[in-house]
Amino acid sequence: MEVEEAPGELVNAGKGEAEAEYHSHDFEWEDLKAEVESDPAFSYHLSPFPGPAASTTSPPQPSSEAWRSFHRRHASGKFFKERRYLLKEFPELPNSTDCAKILEERRYLLKEFPELPNSTDCAKILEVGCGNGSTAVSILRSSESITVFACDCSKDTLEKANEVISNTKRIDIKDRFHPILMDVSRETFPDWLFCSACRSSRDPSHHKMRKEHPDFLRENQCCVGGMDFVTMIFTLSAIPFAIMPSTIEQCVSVLKPGGLFLFRDYGLYDMTMLRFLPHQRVGFREYMRSDGTLSYFFTLDTVRELFRAAGLIELELEYCCVKSVNRKNGKKMQRVWVHGKFQKPPS
Repeated sequence: MEVEEAPGELVNAGKGEAEAEYHSHDFEWEDLKAEVESDPAFSYHLSPFPGPAASTTSPPQPSSEAWRSFHRRHASGKFFKERRYLLKEFPELPNSTDCAKILEERRYLLKEFPELPNSTDCAKILEVGCGNGSTAVSILRSSESITVFACDCSKDTLEKANEVISNTKRIDIKDRFHPILMDVSRETFPDWLFCSACRSSRDPSHHKMRKEHPDFLRENQCCVGGMDFVTMIFTLSAIPFAIMPSTIEQCVSVLKPGGLFLFRDYGLYDMTMLRFLPHQRVGFREYMRSDGTLSYFFTLDTVRELFRAAGLIELELEYCCVKSVNRKNGKKMQRVWVHGKFQKPPS
C-alpha cells in the first residue's frame, strides 16, 4: 500500500526505507482530463472566471502573512518531511559517490529524467520558498561541496530550517546553509547573491532593494557570484498569478548564464484542485483556502509561457501523474504535478 510522504514522493508503506519506490507515471493526464471534464460536479472548475471589470472581488494579493501564519501553526509538527525525491527528479544537482543512501534513492527516476551535463564542484543553489528545510537537507546531504541559499517569507520557518539543518547528523552542513528572510514576490534578492557589477539584469519596478552584506563573504568579495541552480518546489502556485512573471524574472536575475531552473508544482486537475468549493475560486485555476493562502494549478502551456517569457530555454516539461492510497480509509487519490527544467542561455 502506498502513502504520500511529500508532494511528489510516494513510498511503499510495507517496505523499508532503502527499498522505497517512486512513481510518477501511474496514469495518463489526458484520461484524467476527460474524466473531470465529463463530470457535471466539477463544471464550476472549468467555467471562465469573470475579468476585473465584471468581477465584484479584487484580484488576490500576495498572501505572505497568511503563509507566515501557516508556518507558525505547523512549526513544531511533522507536516513537512524531507523531500528525498528531489535528487531523483533533478539528477543535475551535484551528488557524491560516497552517499550510498542518496544514490540508492536516485536510481528510480534516472530512467525518466536522463542526466544533463554534470555540474561543477562547489555548486551554489538557491531554494525559493524553503519551508522548514526539508528540501535543503536532501540537497546538502548529497554532497559536501554544495552550498544552499534558501529564502522564505516566514521568520519562524527559517528558524525551524536552521534547527533542522543544525541537528542533521553524519555530515556537517550548517556552514553551507544560508537562510534569507524575504518575500520573493515583493522584494529583490540581496545584492551579495549576484551583484550588478557581475551581471546584467533589470529588476521589476515593484521590488524593493536590499543591501545587507553577510559575514561569510571575504572583505574584498562583492558577491557569491550567482547561482548554478534555482529550485522552486511547490512555491510559485502560492503566489498570485499576476505576480508570477516578475517573480520568475527576479529568480532568473541571480542565476548564472547556463544555470538551471528546476521547477515542480501543482498540475491542473490535481485532487487538491477538485476539492476546492465554488466560493474559493479567486481566479482562473486559482483558489484561496480558508486560512488566506493561495493555490494555483498549472498546465504545461502556462508553465512554458511563464518561463519562456523570462528568457529561459525549456529542457524538460511534463505532468507527473501519481496514484496513492490513504492508509487509514483506503481512498484512492490521483495527484498531478508539473515537472520542469529550464536553462538560462549562456552569455
